Amino acid sequence: MGESFFVLDYPLAYFITFRTYGTWLHGDERGSVERHGFNIYGTPLLPPNPRWETAERERMLHDAFILDAPHRRAVDEAIREVCRFRGYELSALAVRTNHVHVVVTAECAPEPIMNAFKAYSTRKMRDQGLIGKNIHPWVRHGSTRWLWTDEAAANAVNYVLYGQGGLL
Repeated sequence: MGESFFVLDYPLAYFITFRTYGTWLHGDERGSVERHGFNIYGTPLLPPNPRWETAERERMLHDAFILDAPHRRAVDEAIREVCRFRGYELSALAVRTNHVHVVVTAECAPEPIMNAFKAYSTRKMRDQGLIGKNIHPWVRHGSTRWLWTDEAAANAVNYVLYGQGGLL
């Protein structure tokens, strides 16, 4: 009798991160990723480039978007609603002033999950009168790490819940 095994189509969890609009521009002193190249996790960031950062800032459609306490509450509520409605298992959530971290389990690709988080959050902030129709609070994409092991998932949850520093 031969060995039987199965292959997981989806990881144990995803570690999804997305930033608010205009808070980390290409050329920034923190470095950035090449948006048209291959963004492989763990590869070096592009070095700072003040001219590139200035050009990016001049192209912005509105000021950088910062999540204050009411915004953060709305985003937190919206992400939890998405998870309940779609049956995703939410393991960790941290809504910060300029980014959101989520560790979630779902049997689908991570990009639609991230897009739903952003869309529901934007709609909730608009419905609550926190932002106008001309404000686009999120960057175009984000980071979607696939967590295949218990250790990777536990490390991501630990980082999201306890590795973010102070209350904001």
